[in-house]
Amino acid sequence: MCRRCTPSSPTRSAPTRRRDGRRRQLSRSARPAPDSAHAYWRSSRQGVCLVAKMCVCSPLFILRTASVATGGVRDSYGISNEEKDHLRKTLLVNIREENSQIALQLAVLISKIARLDYPKEWPDLFSVLAQQLQSADVLASHRVFMVLFRTLKELSTKRLAVDQRNYAEITSHLFEYTWNLWKSDVQTILQNLSMLSQRSDIDSILEQSNDLMLICNRWLLCLKIIRQLIFSGYASDSTTGQEIWQVREVCPTVLTAIQSLLPYYSAYKDKQAKLSTVDFCLNMITNPEQGSTSFEEFLIQSMVFVKSVLECKEYKPSPTGRVINETSQPLSLEQRKKNFASVASDMLKIVLPGDRVMLLCNILIRRYFIYTAKDLEEWSVNPESFHHEQNLVQWTEKQRPCAEALFIVIFEKYRELLAPVVVSILREAMALSPPLETDLTAGMLLKDAAYTAAGHVYYELSNYLSFNEWFHGSLSIEISNGHPNMRIIRRKIALLLGQWISEIKGDTRKLVYHALVGLLQDSDIAVRLAACSSLCYLFQESSFSELDLFECLPTCWTMCFKLTEDAQEFDSKVQVLNFISVLLEHVGDKVIPFASQLSQFFQKIWDESAGESLLQIQLLAALRTFVSSLGYQSPLSYHMLIRILQSGINVDSPDALNLLEDSVLLWEATLSNAPSIVSQLLDLFPYIVGIVNRSFDHLEVTINIIEDYTIFGGLEFLKRHGASLGNILDTIVGNVNDKGLLTTLPVIDLLVQIFPQEAPPLISSALQKLIFICLSQDDEHNPSRTTVCASAGAIVARLLVMNTNFTGQLLSEPALLASIQQTGISVNNNLLLTLVDMWIDKVDDANVIQQKGYAMALSVILTLHVPQVIDRLDGILSVCTTVIIGGREVTEDDTSGDITSSSWLNTDNSVYSNTESKELRKRQVKESDPVKQASLENMLRDNLKACAALHGDVTFNAAMSRIHPAAFAQLQQALNISKWCRESPPFHGVHVIRIQFCHLMHSVFQSCCWCCTLLMMKVTWTVDLTGVGGLAFYR
Repeated sequence: MCRRCTPSSPTRSAPTRRRDGRRRQLSRSARPAPDSAHAYWRSSRQGVCLVAKMCVCSPLFILRTASVATGGVRDSYGISNEEKDHLRKTLLVNIREENSQIALQLAVLISKIARLDYPKEWPDLFSVLAQQLQSADVLASHRVFMVLFRTLKELSTKRLAVDQRNYAEITSHLFEYTWNLWKSDVQTILQNLSMLSQRSDIDSILEQSNDLMLICNRWLLCLKIIRQLIFSGYASDSTTGQEIWQVREVCPTVLTAIQSLLPYYSAYKDKQAKLSTVDFCLNMITNPEQGSTSFEEFLIQSMVFVKSVLECKEYKPSPTGRVINETSQPLSLEQRKKNFASVASDMLKIVLPGDRVMLLCNILIRRYFIYTAKDLEEWSVNPESFHHEQNLVQWTEKQRPCAEALFIVIFEKYRELLAPVVVSILREAMALSPPLETDLTAGMLLKDAAYTAAGHVYYELSNYLSFNEWFHGSLSIEISNGHPNMRIIRRKIALLLGQWISEIKGDTRKLVYHALVGLLQDSDIAVRLAACSSLCYLFQESSFSELDLFECLPTCWTMCFKLTEDAQEFDSKVQVLNFISVLLEHVGDKVIPFASQLSQFFQKIWDESAGESLLQIQLLAALRTFVSSLGYQSPLSYHMLIRILQSGINVDSPDALNLLEDSVLLWEATLSNAPSIVSQLLDLFPYIVGIVNRSFDHLEVTINIIEDYTIFGGLEFLKRHGASLGNILDTIVGNVNDKGLLTTLPVIDLLVQIFPQEAPPLISSALQKLIFICLSQDDEHNPSRTTVCASAGAIVARLLVMNTNFTGQLLSEPALLASIQQTGISVNNNLLLTLVDMWIDKVDDANVIQQKGYAMALSVILTLHVPQVIDRLDGILSVCTTVIIGGREVTEDDTSGDITSSSWLNTDNSVYSNTESKELRKRQVKESDPVKQASLENMLRDNLKACAALHGDVTFNAAMSRIHPAAFAQLQQALNISKWCRESPPFHGVHVIRIQFCHLMHSVFQSCCWCCTLLMMKVTWTVDLTGVGGLAFYR
């Protein structure tokens, strides 16, 4: 049996990035040396045949070949354009391959290359194929159509407008020839069938008539191509309002061909119908004489066609009815659509009158829903496989699921007409088969079919049927009837209870819980699996009772463990694991008493499922829920959990491609629920190096994991894995895009905040890259680039504030200065001053916390022995003043723009980021952030004193005199200067500037000295700046 995921399991059908990664890996591992590759490809026909034969043995080789041929592998081993052209021509020359398997692989290979190269690099593809079609050679013609079908199918998946125009052009050239050839082949096949029907030695004739088989295959390929061209080569009439003449021509001819071919199929000889397509299909479904399962596929196609017609939204009439054109103006497109829909609806009413609808409903339930003797035999032989075939199979693959799908559509369209019909059949079946019946009778089979119908359309039958009365009067009794023959009804009731969940009210709900838990102990595994499925639905329903669940919990665990032991099918184990996950989601810490049992169970399943990636994916999802439910008690599972994690996060393991994503999510959940980082968890950290080096597909979760280690691991984590951490961040910062940087920068900021002395030397390479990023030009049309530059600048600012000495060492690195200069960024041999200019210029791009970091860094700059800083005093004080005044307007609880933690930025990305322990610690880290806690006002006041002392009063006051009065007034407001000037002279007593009287007015309005003493004609005037821009003169 094929491996399928249950509907309730994660739909993990190899995401694109996994598939592409696998292709790249295969490409690298299978890559030949340059010289041998070139000689190999130049071997023309022999080379192509050899490749094709290799393709038969290893289909994945096609992906590698197509990638190389189209430049998909971008490295030194890529082949030239001339070689690609040679390959394409050689492939087309060698289409006439006698071996059918090789021919098929060649067709697939050409189609893969065509999808990438047509029409730009392969414009003559279809003209060359068209030339080969002119040959009378049937084999060559067949091979060409094989290539055409595969290529057209590939090109039809391209949805850009230019690609669709190219496809329409191909259709215009190809359709007529293909259609005429198909009609010719029909006649040839009919003539040969007529001849063969009169011969007794058919097998020997067919063996000698290879051309006839090729013509039949070509006929089928042409039909598929015609269908593809009509579907993808022409705009739908529902969008254009124009008739597609190809449909009008093709459909009657194809129907006539089917009717002509049916007499040669023994089960339908002399019974073909001369009806329209819909009528024809309905007759095939409802005619009791044609209900033989020997031609099941044809009945399935008939049901699929009728279902598609009934579901077609373009056939549904508009509420406003048909549009009548009372003017000479042409009808609009929408009006024509309404008329088309009205006409189609009227036609359906003719084909499907009320009595025929009721007949169809009865036939579907009484004929196609009924289990056959073959079905019951399959159930007896393998009940587990039978259950999954009935519930998980694609509905178009089997007759019964297809009939059920058609029934649901018909009922939806004619519910008022059919609801009484279904209820009537249900009551009839219940009368024919009483609850305590033990014989396998036709009445019991009809009751199973009626229950099937009632389950599918519960939403309407609830108006005609009381579930409480039905359950107490019949269903509960039938569940308790343990006779082996009643397994049919028990299984169907188990499924039905899950479907009628919204109608289960009051005290009946608890009885239903216990009834389904009881069915988990049934002797038939198909019944147990059905009960397991319905219990999932019940426990996920919004109104379910946790108290009732807790009563059933011990039995549920025991039965789940036993069911997993008894199950042999992959789908069964996935279904049970899904049920366990649902239980874990709802029980919370009530799972702790069962932690040991569950840990043993998970370990056993993991060991037994080696090589079954889909099952292990489901197991990893269940483990995440398990760890989250345990919370602080999660260490109880470490003996099992660490081992599974080591296997899942190891990029060198065989199943890494499939398991890595869920494994890192489990790792994150484990850290989030850990009360502390124990040595076992610390030992896992080096695996992140391999994960990051492999790809950035899991970057967001990886950053959350690093954040958890940073918060919980402390200095012990940094001492043990500091070097690995530095390599990881260096790799990420140097290679990811802006989105990746925005994910990564918060954790770097966190490292500098928590470990300002220890972390920077370990991540110096990443910090150098951040300096380069923040100095690079942002893009006004790219907001994310502006945010990245601002965030990188904020981290460098924090580094300067919290570890000034290391920042000086970092900025003095000759290699850093040289690399920045090589990119054209002007630094004038002083990176620090370039950073100062950046902080002043880009402060408006930063958020509140970042702006404060900028201001604090600029304040620290004032204390450094850098002469050029005094020239930027105006800009530095302007930034600091703005931040101080603006910061007073922000409330203490305002956390907007805080990037201390990446999870604070994006708390919705992980279900497990909201655990109490993690969030509490994060809040503590956030509140203790020195940038947030420090007083910029006091810091600036002290640093201004230090700056005056460092540069001298004359130089300092000269710089202050150049500040605009309005700016100085804001600074006074920010620092409460008037009070401060009187109580604590700021510049150590040397603050008097003597100026001539002729400079008096200029000094008053242009200088911003703290205290100005004016001497003129031996009269001293003191200017005291008070308030905002106010002047008071004292003699």
